[in-house]
Amino acid sequence: MPSTHLSLHYHVIFSTKARYPFIATSWCDRLHAYLGGIVRESGGAPYEISGMADHVHLLVGLKATHRLADVLREVKAASSEWVHNEISLSKFAWQTGVEFVFLLAKYFLELPFRPLLMRVFHDFEAPPTFEIFASLVPARSGWEEYVEFLNKSGIEYDGQYIW
Repeated sequence: MPSTHLSLHYHVIFSTKARYPFIATSWCDRLHAYLGGIVRESGGAPYEISGMADHVHLLVGLKATHRLADVLREVKAASSEWVHNEISLSKFAWQTGVEFVFLLAKYFLELPFRPLLMRVFHDFEAPPTFEIFASLVPARSGWEEYVEFLNKSGIEYDGQYIW
């Protein structure tokens, strides 16, 4: 029987409304922890959450049954409410939509890739190209590369249905 191999890991960036620097260093760690908790409660896996005064980065893993838009809508709504209630910042709001979503292989979330990944997205004004990430991974070919990718990504498979 053919099988489907899914491993959905995203790097998501979204901003505060009008990129206003609402997020203060005095409470940003609490906000990041809260964002991770929302992802976890929805059944996702928050790998890393960081950001600046005007935006956040989320490295998250989601199930195939999740709709990214629904998860992000919940993350933004619940965290806005948290900021209003816990920080007493009534004007706080997130920008509508997201600035950037990049689908990642799971091994990019593991060290040594994770800090590099966060730095790459902070240092580039435009979204990085595939070549930047491809240069980080040793070249493989065909079946071996696919099986190695599945193994590193933690995706279960039946070898008789690969090629």
